[in-house]
Amino acid sequence: MKIIFVRHGKDDDRYRGGWSNLDLIPEGREQAQKLAKHLNENKADYNISCIISSDLPRTMTTANIVSDKLELPVLKEARIRETNNGDLAGMLNDEALIKYPGLFFSLLKMDEPYPNGESPNDFYIRIKIWFESFIAEHRNLNGNILVVTHSGVINVIYHIVKNIEWSNKGSSFKISNCSIHILNTETMTFEIENKVDYLLN
Repeated sequence: MKIIFVRHGKDDDRYRGGWSNLDLIPEGREQAQKLAKHLNENKADYNISCIISSDLPRTMTTANIVSDKLELPVLKEARIRETNNGDLAGMLNDEALIKYPGLFFSLLKMDEPYPNGESPNDFYIRIKIWFESFIAEHRNLNGNILVVTHSGVINVIYHIVKNIEWSNKGSSFKISNCSIHILNTETMTFEIENKVDYLLN
């Protein structure tokens, strides 16, 4: 079984992301439509039997556009949300810089939570627990699973799979909007990383 991880389409970078309820911008919807077209045109190769998505608007919109094309339902999964950035979720960057100066994910201590949110370590543990249980539960599934989620989530999974220690201060893998990352769960290796060529058409 393979897990096809996809990052959501482009959202509005004037705002803080995390658990933001903001949706895709028009460019992001166009990216999602190109992704859906690519997956549909190569349906036999991807062999997707199930779509699972973070329940935040930007991921659900991306997943629903794909769902309409592949004629598969979307199952919501709150555990694969991006980092819970608490009071900063969906806040304008300019406002956040005034209300919470110097408060950025990469500057938090590993055990230091966002105001009314989670710490980097909380986030890592949440994703690690989900990933390990997900692999155990679905390893023998016929067909592959499309998981629509966030760059931070996919980055943690890269670190787990490649056995690299993760930190909010460490380097990140390249995870573009609407990029495809295919994990073979038998070999526990990524066969495809950050595939975006279909977005250029």
